Amino acid sequence: MSIKFAVPCLTLLIAMAAPAAAAEPEPAEAARGQLKLSLPEAIRAPGEQLVTVLNAEGAQVYECKAAADGKLAWTFREPIATLLSEGKTVGRHYAGPNWEAADGSAVVGKAIGNAPGTTAADIPWLKLEVTAHRGSGMLTPVTTVQRISTHGGKLDGACDKAGEFRSVPYSAVYVFLKKG
Repeated sequence: MSIKFAVPCLTLLIAMAAPAAAAEPEPAEAARGQLKLSLPEAIRAPGEQLVTVLNAEGAQVYECKAAADGKLAWTFREPIATLLSEGKTVGRHYAGPNWEAADGSAVVGKAIGNAPGTTAADIPWLKLEVTAHRGSGMLTPVTTVQRISTHGGKLDGACDKAGEFRSVPYSAVYVFLKKG
């Protein structure tokens, strides 16, 4: 899905998924001169400016492990995704979580906020604080990453064999922001 198509779809998704979200627009969308979006309060980034918006297509990888009570359960291990802009590969997303652009710039994030996905099968929307930078390029100024418009990626149910892995396809939109 191209970014031109994604923004109108995101507007509709956000309007349906977060009717109780604050009505105040995100500054990033206002700065782009596009239709203003309302995001759930837990993942908003007021005062931050847009760096780029990228689509992700990939999988959420889970491992069957013993929980604290000794019972086997699926545990999130890592994401593996391709980052796309206008249908072209521009980077990758992997464990850390890391986002790495084709120009060699990369950021590592730490989740600081979340909101439910649109359906029970969708991984949550996230707000991540950037904790480390590498290289120089498109992602160099990024201080915050928002994961929105998730589709799929959630794995529920019991697992039978410790050490077993399962991948669940997902897609998301990643919004990269910098301090204003």
